[in-house]
Amino acid sequence: MEHTLNAPGDVLVLAVDDVAENLTALEALLLQPGLTLLKATSGTEALELLLGNEVALALVDVQMPGMTGFELAELMRGSDRTRRVPIIFLTAGAAEHGRVFRGYEAGAVDFLFKPIDPQLLRSKVGVFVDLFRQRRMLEAQVEEHRKLLRTSEMLIGVLGHDLRNPLNAIHLAGEALLRAYPRDETITKLGGRIRSSSQRMGRLISQLLDFATTRLGNLPVQPKATDLRQLSENAIGEFEQQQRSGLLHEVEGDPCGTWDPDRILQLLSNLLGNALQHGDPSVPIVLRIDGSDPDTVHIDVESGGVLPESVRENLFAPFVRASETSGGAGLGLYIVHHIARAHGGSMHAESNAGRTTFRARLPRHHPSKP
Repeated sequence: MEHTLNAPGDVLVLAVDDVAENLTALEALLLQPGLTLLKATSGTEALELLLGNEVALALVDVQMPGMTGFELAELMRGSDRTRRVPIIFLTAGAAEHGRVFRGYEAGAVDFLFKPIDPQLLRSKVGVFVDLFRQRRMLEAQVEEHRKLLRTSEMLIGVLGHDLRNPLNAIHLAGEALLRAYPRDETITKLGGRIRSSSQRMGRLISQLLDFATTRLGNLPVQPKATDLRQLSENAIGEFEQQQRSGLLHEVEGDPCGTWDPDRILQLLSNLLGNALQHGDPSVPIVLRIDGSDPDTVHIDVESGGVLPESVRENLFAPFVRASETSGGAGLGLYIVHHIARAHGGSMHAESNAGRTTFRARLPRHHPSKP
């Protein structure tokens, strides 16, 4: 067994023939920059070379002592490492139909008979070498994109975490102003604006952190006994002053189950905030909890207006907004979708008759809890 030392980046082609002169002839025929021929005089030597090298193509002689080319091909097809290596069989035998059929059955992509046409061989080898180079380039690009994506997601996570401390100081300053000057209308207005803006920024930071978490893995949840009636009342309390026509709250059946209360409150807040921002302000928002099914609970948030056709297809994708003028990062519905999935449930939306409904379907008990 011998092979020429290959330069970094060379494409390797394996040639297997028990006659050393044939291997030398193949090496001379295929000599070109960027290609290295690995030479083996038996099937056993070929398998040893395949263990330590990734090859673009195998040129295999059919008739060899000990292990035939067909037997080598069958062993290659039985290994995850070599099953995708293209094989071209070379033979000095007659072009018998049964022989050719067995070659293709063993995994050959082509069958050439000796004496081999040099131009034909170079052309066929060139095709597989080019395909191998293209695949290697594509794999490198995919890996580079994966690294860039992971780096950007980690950056988002670090950035979101480091923004919390100064934001908390701003929020506390606003609260201090409201308490220190309760009768000063100007300061009260300013303190209220600081409070609402810091709360909104806090939600945006949470969304960025959750986005980074979902992209790096599953959204973590801590399920425990939870009452959706109480959670929905808390969520409504955050928004009811902003809804001119009021927020309607309906509960049917048993609203209790096993979920992560913080995540479900986040789901409710995101859905209500989305309805408040994009719904018709003259139409009341309805938050409906349906616990009439013993195994599944539904959460509906209904508002006035119809979803634009342009956003329906990718509604739960990241950075999708209901309109070009919408505020926010476009992550609210994306995170809602992942919260439902983390609980073993699902999210969908429907829009008709001038109203839009977002529905979360949740198993009454998280899959990790009895």
